Amino acid sequence: MTIETHLIALTLAFMIDLLIGDPKRLPHPVVGMGKLISLFEKTLNKGNHRKGKGIFFLISYLFIIAVVVFAILSICYYIHWGLGLAVEAFIISTTIATKGLKDAALQVYVPLKNNNFELARKNLSMIVGRDTEHLPEGEIVRGTVETVAENTSDGITAPLFYALIGGGVLAVIYRAVNTCDSMVGYKNARYLEYGWASARFDDLLNWLPSRLSAVTMLLANPSVNKKQECFKVLFRDARKHPSPNSGWLEAAMATLLRIELGGRNTYQGVESIRAFMGDPITPLKRDHILRSNTIMLRTCIGFLFILWVLGGIIYAIT
Repeated sequence: MTIETHLIALTLAFMIDLLIGDPKRLPHPVVGMGKLISLFEKTLNKGNHRKGKGIFFLISYLFIIAVVVFAILSICYYIHWGLGLAVEAFIISTTIATKGLKDAALQVYVPLKNNNFELARKNLSMIVGRDTEHLPEGEIVRGTVETVAENTSDGITAPLFYALIGGGVLAVIYRAVNTCDSMVGYKNARYLEYGWASARFDDLLNWLPSRLSAVTMLLANPSVNKKQECFKVLFRDARKHPSPNSGWLEAAMATLLRIELGGRNTYQGVESIRAFMGDPITPLKRDHILRSNTIMLRTCIGFLFILWVLGGIIYAIT
């Protein structure tokens, strides 16, 4: 499995996901990951030394997944290169969510367009953790745009980045860590210690892809502002986010749309104030959801181009 094979496989995977998304009738690997995470937690997340147990869980969990995926791909490539490529492309496609992210945003936009705020809030609640029951239109738009921005890296470009380095195995490893973080990476009494390793490793894996993705977002999309002004806002605001990585995509999206993201959120009634990102040049409108989808797609295509360039460089020097 060479770098050129990885490039072909991840490109095919992107096309599969963009056109088809997640097949409804096929079991998704993330479901299996979730069951394995729950099994480990029931056994380990109790008593003393929970941080150490969380580290043991993460290592064991990732080892199991890596061995399974590597074995499947090795057998398929041994049978025939074409079979291995097809299976690897499919496996990588399950780690990205271009069509799913676009469709999720549209499921909020369409009710908004029809002034069905109740349904828009309900559909938004499916993709964000904040309370949505009483949000006005602008806040519904903000939540949707922030989700599209953040998940451009988490759900698409980051797994593609790791697919370039390690093919289907590393792409699945990235998705496995991301799933861990979403299930046990919370800062509460139950998960603070046990989920510490999962949350920190997820931050580490996303560090470089999030920054590359933010730069790509600014380069791949037109803007009324000059590029140097966009980069100024990016570097001014990206570090304000409580997440070490999410702020980069949200700041890039905000400056391209000339809007302000961040502000007051509530989570199960508990208020959380997020730093503002971008400048409030344009008030939040429902059409910003469509524009955020367009920015996301252009960013992904631009990122794919960058991966091919990086792959060519790696091939030339090895």
